[in-house]
Amino acid sequence: MKLALIGYGKMGKTIERIAQERGHKIVSIIDINNQEDFSSAAFRSADVAIEFTTPGVATQNYRRAFEAGVAVVSGTTGWTQEIPEIKTLVETRGYTLFWASNFSIGVNIFMALNKYLARIMNGFPDYDVSMEETHHIHKLDAPSGTAITLAEGILEELQRKTSWTVGRPESGQELLIKAFREGEVPGIHSVIYESEVDSIRITHDAKSREGFALGAVLAAEFTQGKKGFLGMGDMLKF
Repeated sequence: MKLALIGYGKMGKTIERIAQERGHKIVSIIDINNQEDFSSAAFRSADVAIEFTTPGVATQNYRRAFEAGVAVVSGTTGWTQEIPEIKTLVETRGYTLFWASNFSIGVNIFMALNKYLARIMNGFPDYDVSMEETHHIHKLDAPSGTAITLAEGILEELQRKTSWTVGRPESGQELLIKAFREGEVPGIHSVIYESEVDSIRITHDAKSREGFALGAVLAAEFTQGKKGFLGMGDMLKF
């Protein structure tokens, strides 16, 4: 498969190596200094572009790739308020965008476990729930996209929580997310249920960027030839 990379930081370089190890060809690499390459023949020849950049430029990157006729797989977070608009664009124009807040297979298993646990805990109101997430100091958005996805999973299942917050909760209906930025931590997410007698904690601790990068390449393989707004649920079927 012919792949383009949009964003060539640490994640982009890891994706490049894993994609090549899996037999794929990198035909174009677009970063801050060569934005004109969106219109190049090399970029247009790609089957899929994998995009890991920053919240402020992500949707612009999608649109430019779509205009070039290239499907996009993206792991950029912090732009979720624009999802309805981008999803409508994708579905009405016949474009392809596979977006996930986290491409780690382990994290997505963790997300499924999180929803299942919340469903169980809905029947045990003595337990309050909160979340913690820790990432490297270079991450721009807080809480992380993964933390927001986890929080939304809890809100879907736990009737006593109606919203999430990163500040001091104003009521018992708010789910508190504590966000920390430390060193070069790839990502740690915890969900904690506390009662007067005990606590239950589930945690996913990423050891490196390898899992995220492999998941992005697997998503590109899955996306080739498909249309629409896709996600990890489509690929993993849970």
